[in-house]
Amino acid sequence: MSDERSLLDNYFYLSGEIARVTTFEKGRQDHLGRVSEHAPWLPDPLLMDERYLAVHVKNKGLIVFSSCSHAGIVNVLFGLQARFAGIPIYGLIGSLHLVDTLEAIIPDTIEHFKSFSLKEIVPAHCTGWRAQCALIEAFGVDVVVPSAVDSRYTF
Repeated sequence: MSDERSLLDNYFYLSGEIARVTTFEKGRQDHLGRVSEHAPWLPDPLLMDERYLAVHVKNKGLIVFSSCSHAGIVNVLFGLQARFAGIPIYGLIGSLHLVDTLEAIIPDTIEHFKSFSLKEIVPAHCTGWRAQCALIEAFGVDVVVPSAVDSRYTF
């Protein structure tokens, strides 16, 4: 496992392990892993190797890039907030992994998002269409901008 660190002359921050602090983000209960090729497949819901990337944009705040949010996107936001206390989180780009059985936590995710006052939410590939619709309903099209291939975002 890699530790947190700054990248590219301290312009970007790469997280270390993402703490699991919420009561509702319990990982992927359908995920399996094994320690070797001949070992049995066993439940591995937490996927502890996931990281996030963040950048502080002048006059805006922090923007976080999440891969699939297997750790839970609210856990990611809490971790970022704790690491950079006092700097607002402006927005997030990435997958929120709110599909299939994880659709059940969409309401909790949206309720927690409200406390961060995000200005831009760019949900990506495995967010799921139900979650994207719920986000748009909760925050509007001025805040939620679904991602698409070949899109460019300027902050």
